[in-house]
Amino acid sequence: MSLQERDKKHLWHPLKQHQTHPNSLGIVKAKGCMLTDENGNDYIDAISSWYTCMFGHCNPYITGQVAEQMQTLDQIMFSDFTHEPAIKLSEELIKILPKNQNRIFFNDNGSTAVEAGIKMALQYHFNKGEKRSLFIALENGFHGDTFGAMSVSGLSVYNGPFEDFLMHVERIPVPNGENNQAIIDQLKQLVSKQKVAGFIYEPLVQGAAGMKIHKAEDLDIILQFCKENDILTIADEVMTGFGKTGSNFASNEINTKPDIICLSKALTAGLVPMAITSCTEEIYTAFLSSDIAKGFFHCHTYSANPIACRAALASIELLQSEEIQENIQQITAAHSTFANKIKDHTKITEVRYKGVILAIDLKTNSSRYGSLRDQLLTSFMNDGIFLRPLGNTIYIQPPYVITEAQLNKIYTTIEKVLDTF
Repeated sequence: MSLQERDKKHLWHPLKQHQTHPNSLGIVKAKGCMLTDENGNDYIDAISSWYTCMFGHCNPYITGQVAEQMQTLDQIMFSDFTHEPAIKLSEELIKILPKNQNRIFFNDNGSTAVEAGIKMALQYHFNKGEKRSLFIALENGFHGDTFGAMSVSGLSVYNGPFEDFLMHVERIPVPNGENNQAIIDQLKQLVSKQKVAGFIYEPLVQGAAGMKIHKAEDLDIILQFCKENDILTIADEVMTGFGKTGSNFASNEINTKPDIICLSKALTAGLVPMAITSCTEEIYTAFLSSDIAKGFFHCHTYSANPIACRAALASIELLQSEEIQENIQQITAAHSTFANKIKDHTKITEVRYKGVILAIDLKTNSSRYGSLRDQLLTSFMNDGIFLRPLGNTIYIQPPYVITEAQLNKIYTTIEKVLDTF
């Protein structure tokens, strides 16, 4: 019996309506940029398996480092102990994070990294004797699936059944240069009526919204306002972090740095789950007290798992290598050339790119999980490309180790699909 048939007996997949989409393709091997299914078909992983495997699948350097760690220390509870991989990872991360970051808190995944960031912001104000409960977030942002993360997310396709149970969040438009003053006026109205705890945002690129890109200088105006009004800023770099936008972190490209940063996905190069919430020393200090209740009582069983820490260390080492940095520049240049080539295509309303991220909006209306999206996904897979459209948006976010031939095949396949759908 095939993997696909066996799968149907007991498994419940995420982001899927099993009544209408009962099948899941069985993958038996992943290496470099390639996925191989149970029938022997190969596919270029053009989105790095949800932006995680940025150094390719089963990268031998990373797997070698992890295999070595597995022989020494596998798991230890982090509430009472510490270990070399966690300490070393904190040291190496602080070197490349924005300069105001100084404390590292470990989580399990992107949603929980955001959850911890939200709780840090709320308790920060609470510990200072001030109750603030309101959060501000950008329209159409996405920050995860746990309740706090859902609350600050703005995509109803994920949140619909839970709207009545979420935190109160005020949403503001994404700044575009023309609406900056209107946003500041809206923020002034908000802070005149109630105390705001924090502002959470995806810096430069809103991933789940369809890889929507905004300018650093526009976002910076909002961040400056937050600083002036003691509103903690939380940068969700779960998707953008570790080189995706061309810099180590998108926040590095913005003048005003965040108070808190959420990291995951490419942190461990897709090998094992782990996430981090970093913060400034000022935030950390607000939790220091002889009153135990002022401590940050938030914990995950696998916090700072040594194996995951070792994977992250290997990932950071590769990210900073000359080869990977050159590859990022080459992918960015290739995206630019391709974008200019197809920007006037009759089926396209917009093409945009930032770093290794490229997005194409099709001149049609389609729901996020509608029939057009399914048709596009099937067409790409039939041509040996794994691309996962977001409604009418086709996007690319390839591994940094992708070859020129593989990248050109992705471009060629997109052009073919554009001419036929």
